[in-house]
Parts: sequence; C-alpha cells; structure tokens
Amino acid sequence: MPARYVARPASADAYALGEGPVWDPVRDRLLWVDILANTVHEGRLGPAVVPIGSWEFPDTVGAVAPAADGALLVAERHVLTRVDPDGTRTFVARVLPEGRASRLNDGAVDPAGRFLVGSLAQDDRRGEEVLVRLDGGEVTVLDADLDLSNGLAWSPSGTEFYSVDTLPGVVHARGYDPATGRVGERRDLLTIADGHPDGLCVDAAGNLWIAIWGGGRVECRGPDGSLRAVVEVAAPNTSSVTFAGPDLDVLVITTAARGVPSPLRAANPASGRLFTARVDATGQPPVYWTP
Repeated sequence: MPARYVARPASADAYALGEGPVWDPVRDRLLWVDILANTVHEGRLGPAVVPIGSWEFPDTVGAVAPAADGALLVAERHVLTRVDPDGTRTFVARVLPEGRASRLNDGAVDPAGRFLVGSLAQDDRRGEEVLVRLDGGEVTVLDADLDLSNGLAWSPSGTEFYSVDTLPGVVHARGYDPATGRVGERRDLLTIADGHPDGLCVDAAGNLWIAIWGGGRVECRGPDGSLRAVVEVAAPNTSSVTFAGPDLDVLVITTAARGVPSPLRAANPASGRLFTARVDATGQPPVYWTP
C-alpha cells in the first residue's frame, strides 16, 4: 500500500496561481512565483513561510531560477530576463515570438546549470507548444508538439530527464547527457487519469513527486512509474513541489486559488496557500543556473 501523508498550510497569504518553488541554500530562501500576479516571491522557511521580498513584472511569470551569485533568471511571458541582486534587469533570450498566444510556464535547471522551460497555449490550440533549453544565450528546441509543457526534473545521476505534458496527463522520460544537454528518445513513463500532472521534483532516491492539479494531492512515483506514496493537500489545484530547508527534508507544495469552483473553495479555504509536509524523503541538492 502507498504511504499516506497530510500537508499543512504554511503561508498566511494565498496566491492566484502559486507555482515553481525553488530552494536557494546559499541565501537560505525559498523562491516561488504567482503567475497571474506577474510576481516572483522570496521567503524564509520555518514552521511557516514568511515573505521577505518580491519582484513584479509587466506580464505573467512562469518560473524563476537563482544563480550562485544571487541573480535570478525569470521566465516572463515570452522572454527570459536576468534580475541582478541590485535589481538591474537584463534581457537574456527570446523564447516565443512576439504576439504568439502562448506564455512560458514551468522551468528548471539541469545538472550542468542550463535552464529549460516550456510553454502553454492561451487559446484553444493543441500540440504546438515547446520545451526549450537555454545554452548560453541560444535557445534549443527539444519538443515542439506539446499541449501544455509543465514540470521538469532529473534523476540523481542526471542521465534520466522527466517532463510533464499536462493536458494529456502524461509524464515523459528520456535519456539525458549532462555534459552536452543532448536528450534521448522520449517515451511515456506514466499517465494520470484522476486530475492532471503539473509540477514535479525528484528526490535523492530517484522517486518522482508530482503535483496533481484538480486532484488535491501530490503523488510519489518510483522511476518505474509505480505509486509509492500520496500526500493529501487541502487545495484542489495543487501545482508544484520542491524539497527545501537545510536538510532538504521539507516538501514545499504550491497551490492555486484560481479555477476552484465556489463550493470547492468553501470546502478548501486554504486554496492558493503554500503547504509543507514531512514525507520520509530528502531532495537532491539544488543546482544553480549558470549564466
């Protein structure tokens, strides 16, 4: 039987579309985004997450990744932007054409410090979204046939790469060469039928922790796709996960207030807040983005 855990609310504030939690160990801070509020947040992790700062942008923000020097790489709607510790903002790369009815969504740093990010459509198009890798200032397309690119993560060895296509409910797996960024043939690892897979992370033992949007839970799946554990979350739209804290033993879960029908919202008043759980697992050491 899968292990069962219960997550607890860990923030006073609720977010319209909380996403992309990232642990920055050097600065002892948690980073996350509120996509619809066009904002990157940072906070201190204790019994609760205490906000300590934020950065606002003119349009949606899909993901954030810290560099070793404290700079941030931010996935704005169509472009990637560097934000230095003094607040200076610098254009890094364009990923999506101007005017395209898509936006950048979830992103993550690979074992060698490269940033990968995907897109989602803001209209009814299907099968045209991309997953790309940033190599220096150049953008390399890995996938161009996705419905809604989402969570990205790597095995502890760095040689297996996992990515989510949310609308069909699929978690993909493929080989990965950390030295070059080359990927192997993409295959379906598992499909979620009850809810939609969203953000994910991989723990130190190689297990996948997948937030299930519309399911109010996080599932732990083995590298073979088998169900190992379930974390119950009192928010239907569970969006993403990461391991945080000095010992990487706190599972931080983002959720969204957006899209929760009124009856469900009344039954789940913590929707949109951050949650935490102890799940008898630890995360992998975070990798910083290398500009």
